[in-house]
Amino acid sequence: MYMKQLKETIPSLLKENTFQSIGKDWMLVTAGDTNKANTMTASWGGLGVMLGKDVVYVVIRPQRYTREFMDREATFSLSFLPNNYRNELNYLGSVSGKEEDKIEKSGLTLDFIDNTPYFSESKLVMICKKLVRQPLEAASFLDASMDKTFYQQKDYHILYIAEITKVLTTD
Repeated sequence: MYMKQLKETIPSLLKENTFQSIGKDWMLVTAGDTNKANTMTASWGGLGVMLGKDVVYVVIRPQRYTREFMDREATFSLSFLPNNYRNELNYLGSVSGKEEDKIEKSGLTLDFIDNTPYFSESKLVMICKKLVRQPLEAASFLDASMDKTFYQQKDYHILYIAEITKVLTTD
């Protein structure tokens, strides 16, 4: 499959609508090394400035297999795929990499930059260096309905805040 060449840019030049890109189109959170990597589809997260750096934040439930890779590695990537990859995003979000090699079965091309895995088919890639890892808990929610709505199993997300160290885009 033809893939457009990714070019390096800086976060402040991005034209993406992050509400659309993350919340509606979704992203792949990928961590690991050349021996083993895992990915998951995510629709919660954001971008901003914190600790004097351009950052992303993502949340991962403790039972997700990708969390093991996130905790082990210093870096991870966010890959944003074109709309015609919706089936692959659905698949990667519904199957555990612990049960099968879902990356291989997805048909997507895992590549590495700065020893961090990402997907070659992406229209936008962010390479991220972890700065903060913070488990959420019931007391974190000022609105108690959030706990009841999203955490009936009490499987609170772990919040990761990471510096964006490299941005690659096809635009």
